[in-house]
Amino acid sequence: MRASAGGGASLFRAFSIGSTWLWLGAFALLPTLALLLVSLLDRGETDFFIPVLTVKNYQELFSPVFLTVLWDSVRLAILSTLVCLLIGYPFAYRIARASAKWRPWLLLLVIIPFWTNSLIRTYALILIIGAQGMLNKALLGLGLIAAPLEMMYTDFAVFIGLSYTLLPFMVLPLYASIEKLDTRLLDAAKDLGAGSLRSFWHITLPLTLPGIVAGCMLVFLPSLGMFYVPEILGGAKNLLLGTFIKNQFLVANNWPLGAAASSVMTILLVIMAALYRLSSLRVAGRDHKGLLSGGPEELNGRSPRRPSGAGPSMPQAARKAGGL
Repeated sequence: MRASAGGGASLFRAFSIGSTWLWLGAFALLPTLALLLVSLLDRGETDFFIPVLTVKNYQELFSPVFLTVLWDSVRLAILSTLVCLLIGYPFAYRIARASAKWRPWLLLLVIIPFWTNSLIRTYALILIIGAQGMLNKALLGLGLIAAPLEMMYTDFAVFIGLSYTLLPFMVLPLYASIEKLDTRLLDAAKDLGAGSLRSFWHITLPLTLPGIVAGCMLVFLPSLGMFYVPEILGGAKNLLLGTFIKNQFLVANNWPLGAAASSVMTILLVIMAALYRLSSLRVAGRDHKGLLSGGPEELNGRSPRRPSGAGPSMPQAARKAGGL
């Protein structure tokens, strides 16, 4: 019976892993390889592309027009990522440290936006920041402005739209990383005389670095490719990378150039995924090498017996925060 159960479990595991790899290969790997291949082909007069190898599509990406589009996209994406991080980190920390009674409700506030299509929520922003929107009406009613503020069809409107849409993608990875943080390390640093700011800098921030990198990756990359937010809130004035790629595929019918620009985003994805992996290995390496060692007994104030003359044993991160 045990052998039969073990064989069934192995069969199920092989089926699950195999089907997952089959799905990823068919809908992730093959489209990516096809995109890279098309980016190396030439554009046809009547066809989307012709089987002629060329690198001129990547050469066109160094043109002043595309470099301007890339710079504007990266600038807005970085600003949106920083704002989401500055807002999302305290909120995620508060959720992770909330009581068991309030934690589900706070998480619900993060998940609620996923119940509505992001396109609809982007249109809803027009009712808030438009010339006749609620924000302008409130400012006019309070007498703070004499005329409605022109916020629509500007970089500011695009920035607000990206930050609003992608904020949950920053909060959730941060919450998952902060929730696993061992609070005994903070208590040890406090006992050693470290203040709140020093404990955060030497303990909380390094140990939650994988969550920070993951959240930044989930915000930065969609900010580059989310074309409908610049189109709705920025209008024709804002040509960003996502809009540029969409226009190459659907308007100009220049699939090779659009594929080349998409390949640039794919390379950025690989780089950020590598950074996330390195940050995770760095935190795991600290645990493995004993940089955060000391054991529950020491952190709870019950140090094991040590040879006479031996130095104090405590987590090195807490000792560093305490200035020892």
